[in-house]
This record gives sequence, C-alpha cells and structure tokens, in this order.
Amino acid sequence: MARIVTFGELMLRLAPNGYYRFFQNDQMQATFGGGEANVSVSLANYGMDSVYVTKLPKHAIGQAAVDSLRAFGVDTTKITRGGDRVGIYFLEKGASQRGSVCIYDRAHSAIQEAKPEDFDWDDIFEGADWFHFTGITPALGENLVEICRQACIKAKEKGVKISCDLNYRGKLWTRDEARKAMTDLCQYVDVCISNEEDAKDVFGIEAEGTDIYGGKLNHDGYKSVAKQLADKFNFEKVAITLRTSISASDNDWAGMLYDGENYCFSKSYHLHIVDRVGGGDSFGGGLIYALLNGKSSQDAIEFAVAASALKHSIEGDYNRVSVAEVEKLAGGDASGRVQR
Repeated sequence: MARIVTFGELMLRLAPNGYYRFFQNDQMQATFGGGEANVSVSLANYGMDSVYVTKLPKHAIGQAAVDSLRAFGVDTTKITRGGDRVGIYFLEKGASQRGSVCIYDRAHSAIQEAKPEDFDWDDIFEGADWFHFTGITPALGENLVEICRQACIKAKEKGVKISCDLNYRGKLWTRDEARKAMTDLCQYVDVCISNEEDAKDVFGIEAEGTDIYGGKLNHDGYKSVAKQLADKFNFEKVAITLRTSISASDNDWAGMLYDGENYCFSKSYHLHIVDRVGGGDSFGGGLIYALLNGKSSQDAIEFAVAASALKHSIEGDYNRVSVAEVEKLAGGDASGRVQR
C-alpha cells in the first residue's frame, strides 16, 4: 500500500447553520479542515496509508483537531504538539448570486510559529511514496517557506514523488511574495495542480480566450497554460481544474491532465452546490490516488474530477466518499438515484 505524507495547517472551521449570514442567529457549526488535511482524509477513505503532518497545541481543541483526522484512519503520529493556538476560519456559505465569504483568524497559530527543527523529515518520510503540500502553507510566513523547502529536499533525497496545489490565497500574501516562494519550491515538484486563476496569480501564466464568469472555457488556452508550467519547472504532470461559476449555487466542473504528451480532458459535471470548500482538495486527493494506482492519464483525471464533483454535495471540508462511489460516477452514472 502506498504511503502518502501531506503537510499543512489544520484549522477550526466556524460556520453559521445552513446558508445563514454571520450571526444571523447565535449558533455556529464547529468542524475542522485545511487544504492538505482534506487531501489526507480523502486518501484514507480510499484505503491508502495516509499521514498528516502539522503542529497543534496540546490542549483540548488541538486534540479535537487530531481526533477529527483519526476518525477517518489518518496517521497522526507525526504531528508535532506545541504552541498556543489552533488557526480558525469563519465561513459564510453563499447561495444564488451571493458569494461565499471566508475570514481567517490564524495569526500566531501553532503551525504559523513553527520552526524547522519541529519536524524530522528523515523520520517522517521513512517508507513514504508521495509528499503533498499546497501554496497555502508557505504563505503563512518565511519560516514555513523554509520548512517546506527542507521537506521537499528530503523527499527528493528519498525518491519520494512530490505534488503541489498552487492554491493562491490573496488574503495571506501578495502575488510577488507567492511568485518568489513558489518559483523556488516548484523546482522540486513532480505533479502540479492548479486552477483557472492560480497559474495567472502566481506565475502570470494565463489561458487566452477564457471567461470563467461568462461560461466560456477555451481548451486550447488551458493546454498552453499546462505546457508553459511544465516547461518552466519540468513538471512530469500538470492538472488543471476547470470551474465555470454560473452562480454560488451552480457551477460547471471539469478538469484537464497534461502528462508531457497528452492533454486529457474529463467529462463535465453540472453541480448544484451544497458546500464547495475542499472541492479542489478532493480533486487533489483523487488525482494522487489514481496516479499511485496506475490509472491512465484519462482515467486519472476522470477519477479526480468525479471525486471532487461528489465533494460539492457534502457539508464540511472533508470528502466522505469511497472509491466505489467515485468510480460509479466517473463511469457515467450521475443519476443520483436512491441506492436500495
């Protein structure tokens, strides 16, 4: 069984019930989530040996965060304990023409104040086959850029494949800061995951003839983006998610995988969204699973997109689906009929 290590920040998610606005009533749902943790949960659900690395306080909230991962079978033994805070994000889910809102309260969290010596990457990567991180983690500070760099160097030394989801977050750093850090880190990456905006925001690479708000996606433009990314960093593969936002409630969803020779586009799904947070992470988890299990490029992108399409129907950050459910949808059964 393949062993996959992911590294990032696990946060407390506070969200009003349903589609209420912030403090429309006096209740909020408390769950946990975060880019790389969401990937880890997906992989554990698919039966993989999934290891999550972060730093969390020793107090009860930190332990609850750890327990949220253990419930899915994620290996949490490499999590460093210490610091004072669990990062928080507040989520107000959008509907119809009202977009979702995400407010971060993660300054001085345990992982943001982590030091390189907090992580023994030689031990962490023992027996590992794959390492995954996102552009969110180095955005937390120069110390995290250095920690990610050390992790990538050690992974390369041990022959571990590395994937990175660019995941640009303008609330965490500037485009110039992102470009400097990610240009450095991407030299170690084998599989790059991006979307219609990240490649432009981080590296200035843009799909021509595309209007994501007007429903016009130019496949040739995305082929160009993928090839430019691959040529710039010598990526083995580039995966791009293709989202057309019709409204906050309805999106069209597809993806493309470039393997150095072939440009493979998935089928497209029309999504009526329950919760889109974690959608990209579920795509990443699906892609990693598919590639590690020897699926062809076409089958890999179909699996990743189907996994993510299902996530959009599930409350919370974590994607609670099985391989069988994903393969059923990827195989063409999108009827949503009751299973009896």
